[in-house]
Parts: sequence; C-alpha cells; structure tokens
Amino acid sequence: MKINANLIRVGNIIENNGRQWAVLKTAIVQPGKGGAFITVEMRDIRTGTKTNERWRTADTVEKCNVEEKECTFLFADGDAITFMDQENFEQFNLPAEILGEAKAFLQDGMVVAVDFIEGSPVSVALPEKVIMTVVEADPVVKGQTASSSYKPAKLENGLKILVPPFIAEGEKIVVMTGDCSYVERAK
Repeated sequence: MKINANLIRVGNIIENNGRQWAVLKTAIVQPGKGGAFITVEMRDIRTGTKTNERWRTADTVEKCNVEEKECTFLFADGDAITFMDQENFEQFNLPAEILGEAKAFLQDGMVVAVDFIEGSPVSVALPEKVIMTVVEADPVVKGQTASSSYKPAKLENGLKILVPPFIAEGEKIVVMTGDCSYVERAK
C-alpha cells in the first residue's frame, strides 16, 4: 500500500530499494527556503543495518502488509528472546537487537504485539507504559522545592530515570517505554 512520506510513523515497516525497513525515528524539516521534507532513520529487517533517508513530504513510499499478533514474552537467553503466539501457542525466538534498549522493559508474561511479514516475525511493540519497582532512590534534600526538582532512581531492570522527590525505594511507578520517563505512582 502506497502512503505519502509525511505519514510514515515510528514502528512502520516500509519497502525501499527492494528491501524491508523498520522505521526507528522520523523528523519533518521545514527549511526557510524550499519545500518541507522528512528524514527517516530505519533498520533493515533482514541484516540489521541502519540508514537515513530523506523524502519530500509529497513523495510516496510502499508500506508493507504486516500481520500483527499478540504474543507473550517467555524468557531472554543471551542474544535471543523467546515469545509464544497466544493463538496457537507456538514458541519462536527473535534476536535481542530488534528491541534495542526497550529489551530492559520486558517482564515475565508480558503481552506484546509482534509484527509478521510473510510468516516470519520482524518487529516487537511493547506496551506504552509499564509498572516497575524502584530499587534505589536518593533521599530528599530539604529546601529544593522552589522549582520542580527530580532525583535519580534505579529501577529493578537496572535503568536509571528521574523521579519526583516523594518517590521512595521499594515503590512501584509507571514508566513510559518510549522515552524511559516517569509518569505516576502505580495504583
């Protein structure tokens, strides 16, 4: 299916130069002189190589027909991550680099969306928000409330993020998987 280049979104699978690419980043640039264009950072699905492309917003690109299935994360073993299809209970492995830094957010039994092209898995979409436990948080320093202040905290998966001063060690918080940012306390 052909789409305008300005409709390309992160997570789309597009075809370019006879190969399939997963879109990692997009940015629409509007220079002072001339027409707007879009820059797209993408990864080749088969080889894993990254490249940047630039299209005018009116250009068309081929969006691949992707079948999305709900799958359950089972375990990570070195460079491979094992998932189970919830429809037929088949297990399959994916290379860990497909997820990149988002691999740290995988939790036992987590349901994710896996994209398939021609029967083979090509990309994984995690839930937008996950609940994590704070394992290490600095104590609050009194008198720093004149402006909004944040303190570093370490999560159970080893990531460090900034949280508000009232978050203590052992609390469960909601974290955005896209940018590793604090959202709220878990209810």
